[in-house]
Amino acid sequence: MTQISDIRPNPPLRKPRDIVLVGFPGVEPLDIAGPMAVFTRAAALVPDAYTIRLVAPQGGTLVTASGLSLADVLPLDAISAPVDTILIAGGSEPAIRDAAMNPVIVGWVAERSKNTRRIGSICTGAFILGAAGLLHGRAATTHWAATGILQGYFPTARVDPDAIYLIDGPVCTSAGVTAGIDLALALVEADLGHKVVAEIARDLVLFLHRPGGQRQFSATLAAQARSGDRFAELLPWIFDNPEADLSVSALADRAAMSERSFARRFTHDVGRTPARYVLDMRLDHARRFLETTAWTLDRIAARCGFGTTDTLHRLFRREIGSTPSAYRERFSAAQQAG
Repeated sequence: MTQISDIRPNPPLRKPRDIVLVGFPGVEPLDIAGPMAVFTRAAALVPDAYTIRLVAPQGGTLVTASGLSLADVLPLDAISAPVDTILIAGGSEPAIRDAAMNPVIVGWVAERSKNTRRIGSICTGAFILGAAGLLHGRAATTHWAATGILQGYFPTARVDPDAIYLIDGPVCTSAGVTAGIDLALALVEADLGHKVVAEIARDLVLFLHRPGGQRQFSATLAAQARSGDRFAELLPWIFDNPEADLSVSALADRAAMSERSFARRFTHDVGRTPARYVLDMRLDHARRFLETTAWTLDRIAARCGFGTTDTLHRLFRREIGSTPSAYRERFSAAQQAG
């Protein structure tokens, strides 16, 4: 994954950096409101750091996917001079398809990208970047449900279905909806430094870093989405009790099934064996505790059902490719915000 330092050189702050958010009829309102909140708070903390403008093809009043109307939106042609950053919001079908096929939007993005320090997307806004020819050969992501479609439409892009956000040179992309906030925080940190972005994260009650290398969709949520009704009560119980006895025999008893029948049906419905699911769930918990708490490794190992720190270390090295301490040092919101 390309790192933040690979963005085009950050010019000295002599005048406000012009941030332009691009919407269209049926846009997802959170794709606009989330990043706008981050940049607005940055401008409040550092006077004259940013100006923030919202544009859409026709300007005026922009009706979003939720029915919320945004007033006083500028038309695309109101942006004539080069700007610092352009971020393109996303939306669901058919709004994003119409936007990505709109020659006015796509042509504007392609032309503006030539004189813009960085250009990016939130969620399915990546399809507009692709239509403008900006994803060729670049690492990119979008909402987890649309990554395969994005790769199909733009085969020369390197689509990562797991990333929260990616920054590849001057082009940045982010995953579904709230990941636009994570991307905005990363961009502000690149511009104004760690102290400013830490204050914004505290103000908005956000994780300071939900890193671009993390998975969009946790193993637990993926399993719950796939399993249907058969294990609708069992899976949340497992998630809430990682330190419990989660052996096949214990889970089969709770499900009132024989061990053989339980293991077969669980694997079919959830897509993983019970043991694999329990391990993935416990690792999800361990990641979260390492990122968001200052708990000792002994406490995390016990709380996640690993028993000992030796087991936690062994499984983290095998499954994550890192020690728990190294993972915490890289990803801990609690330490970086402190």
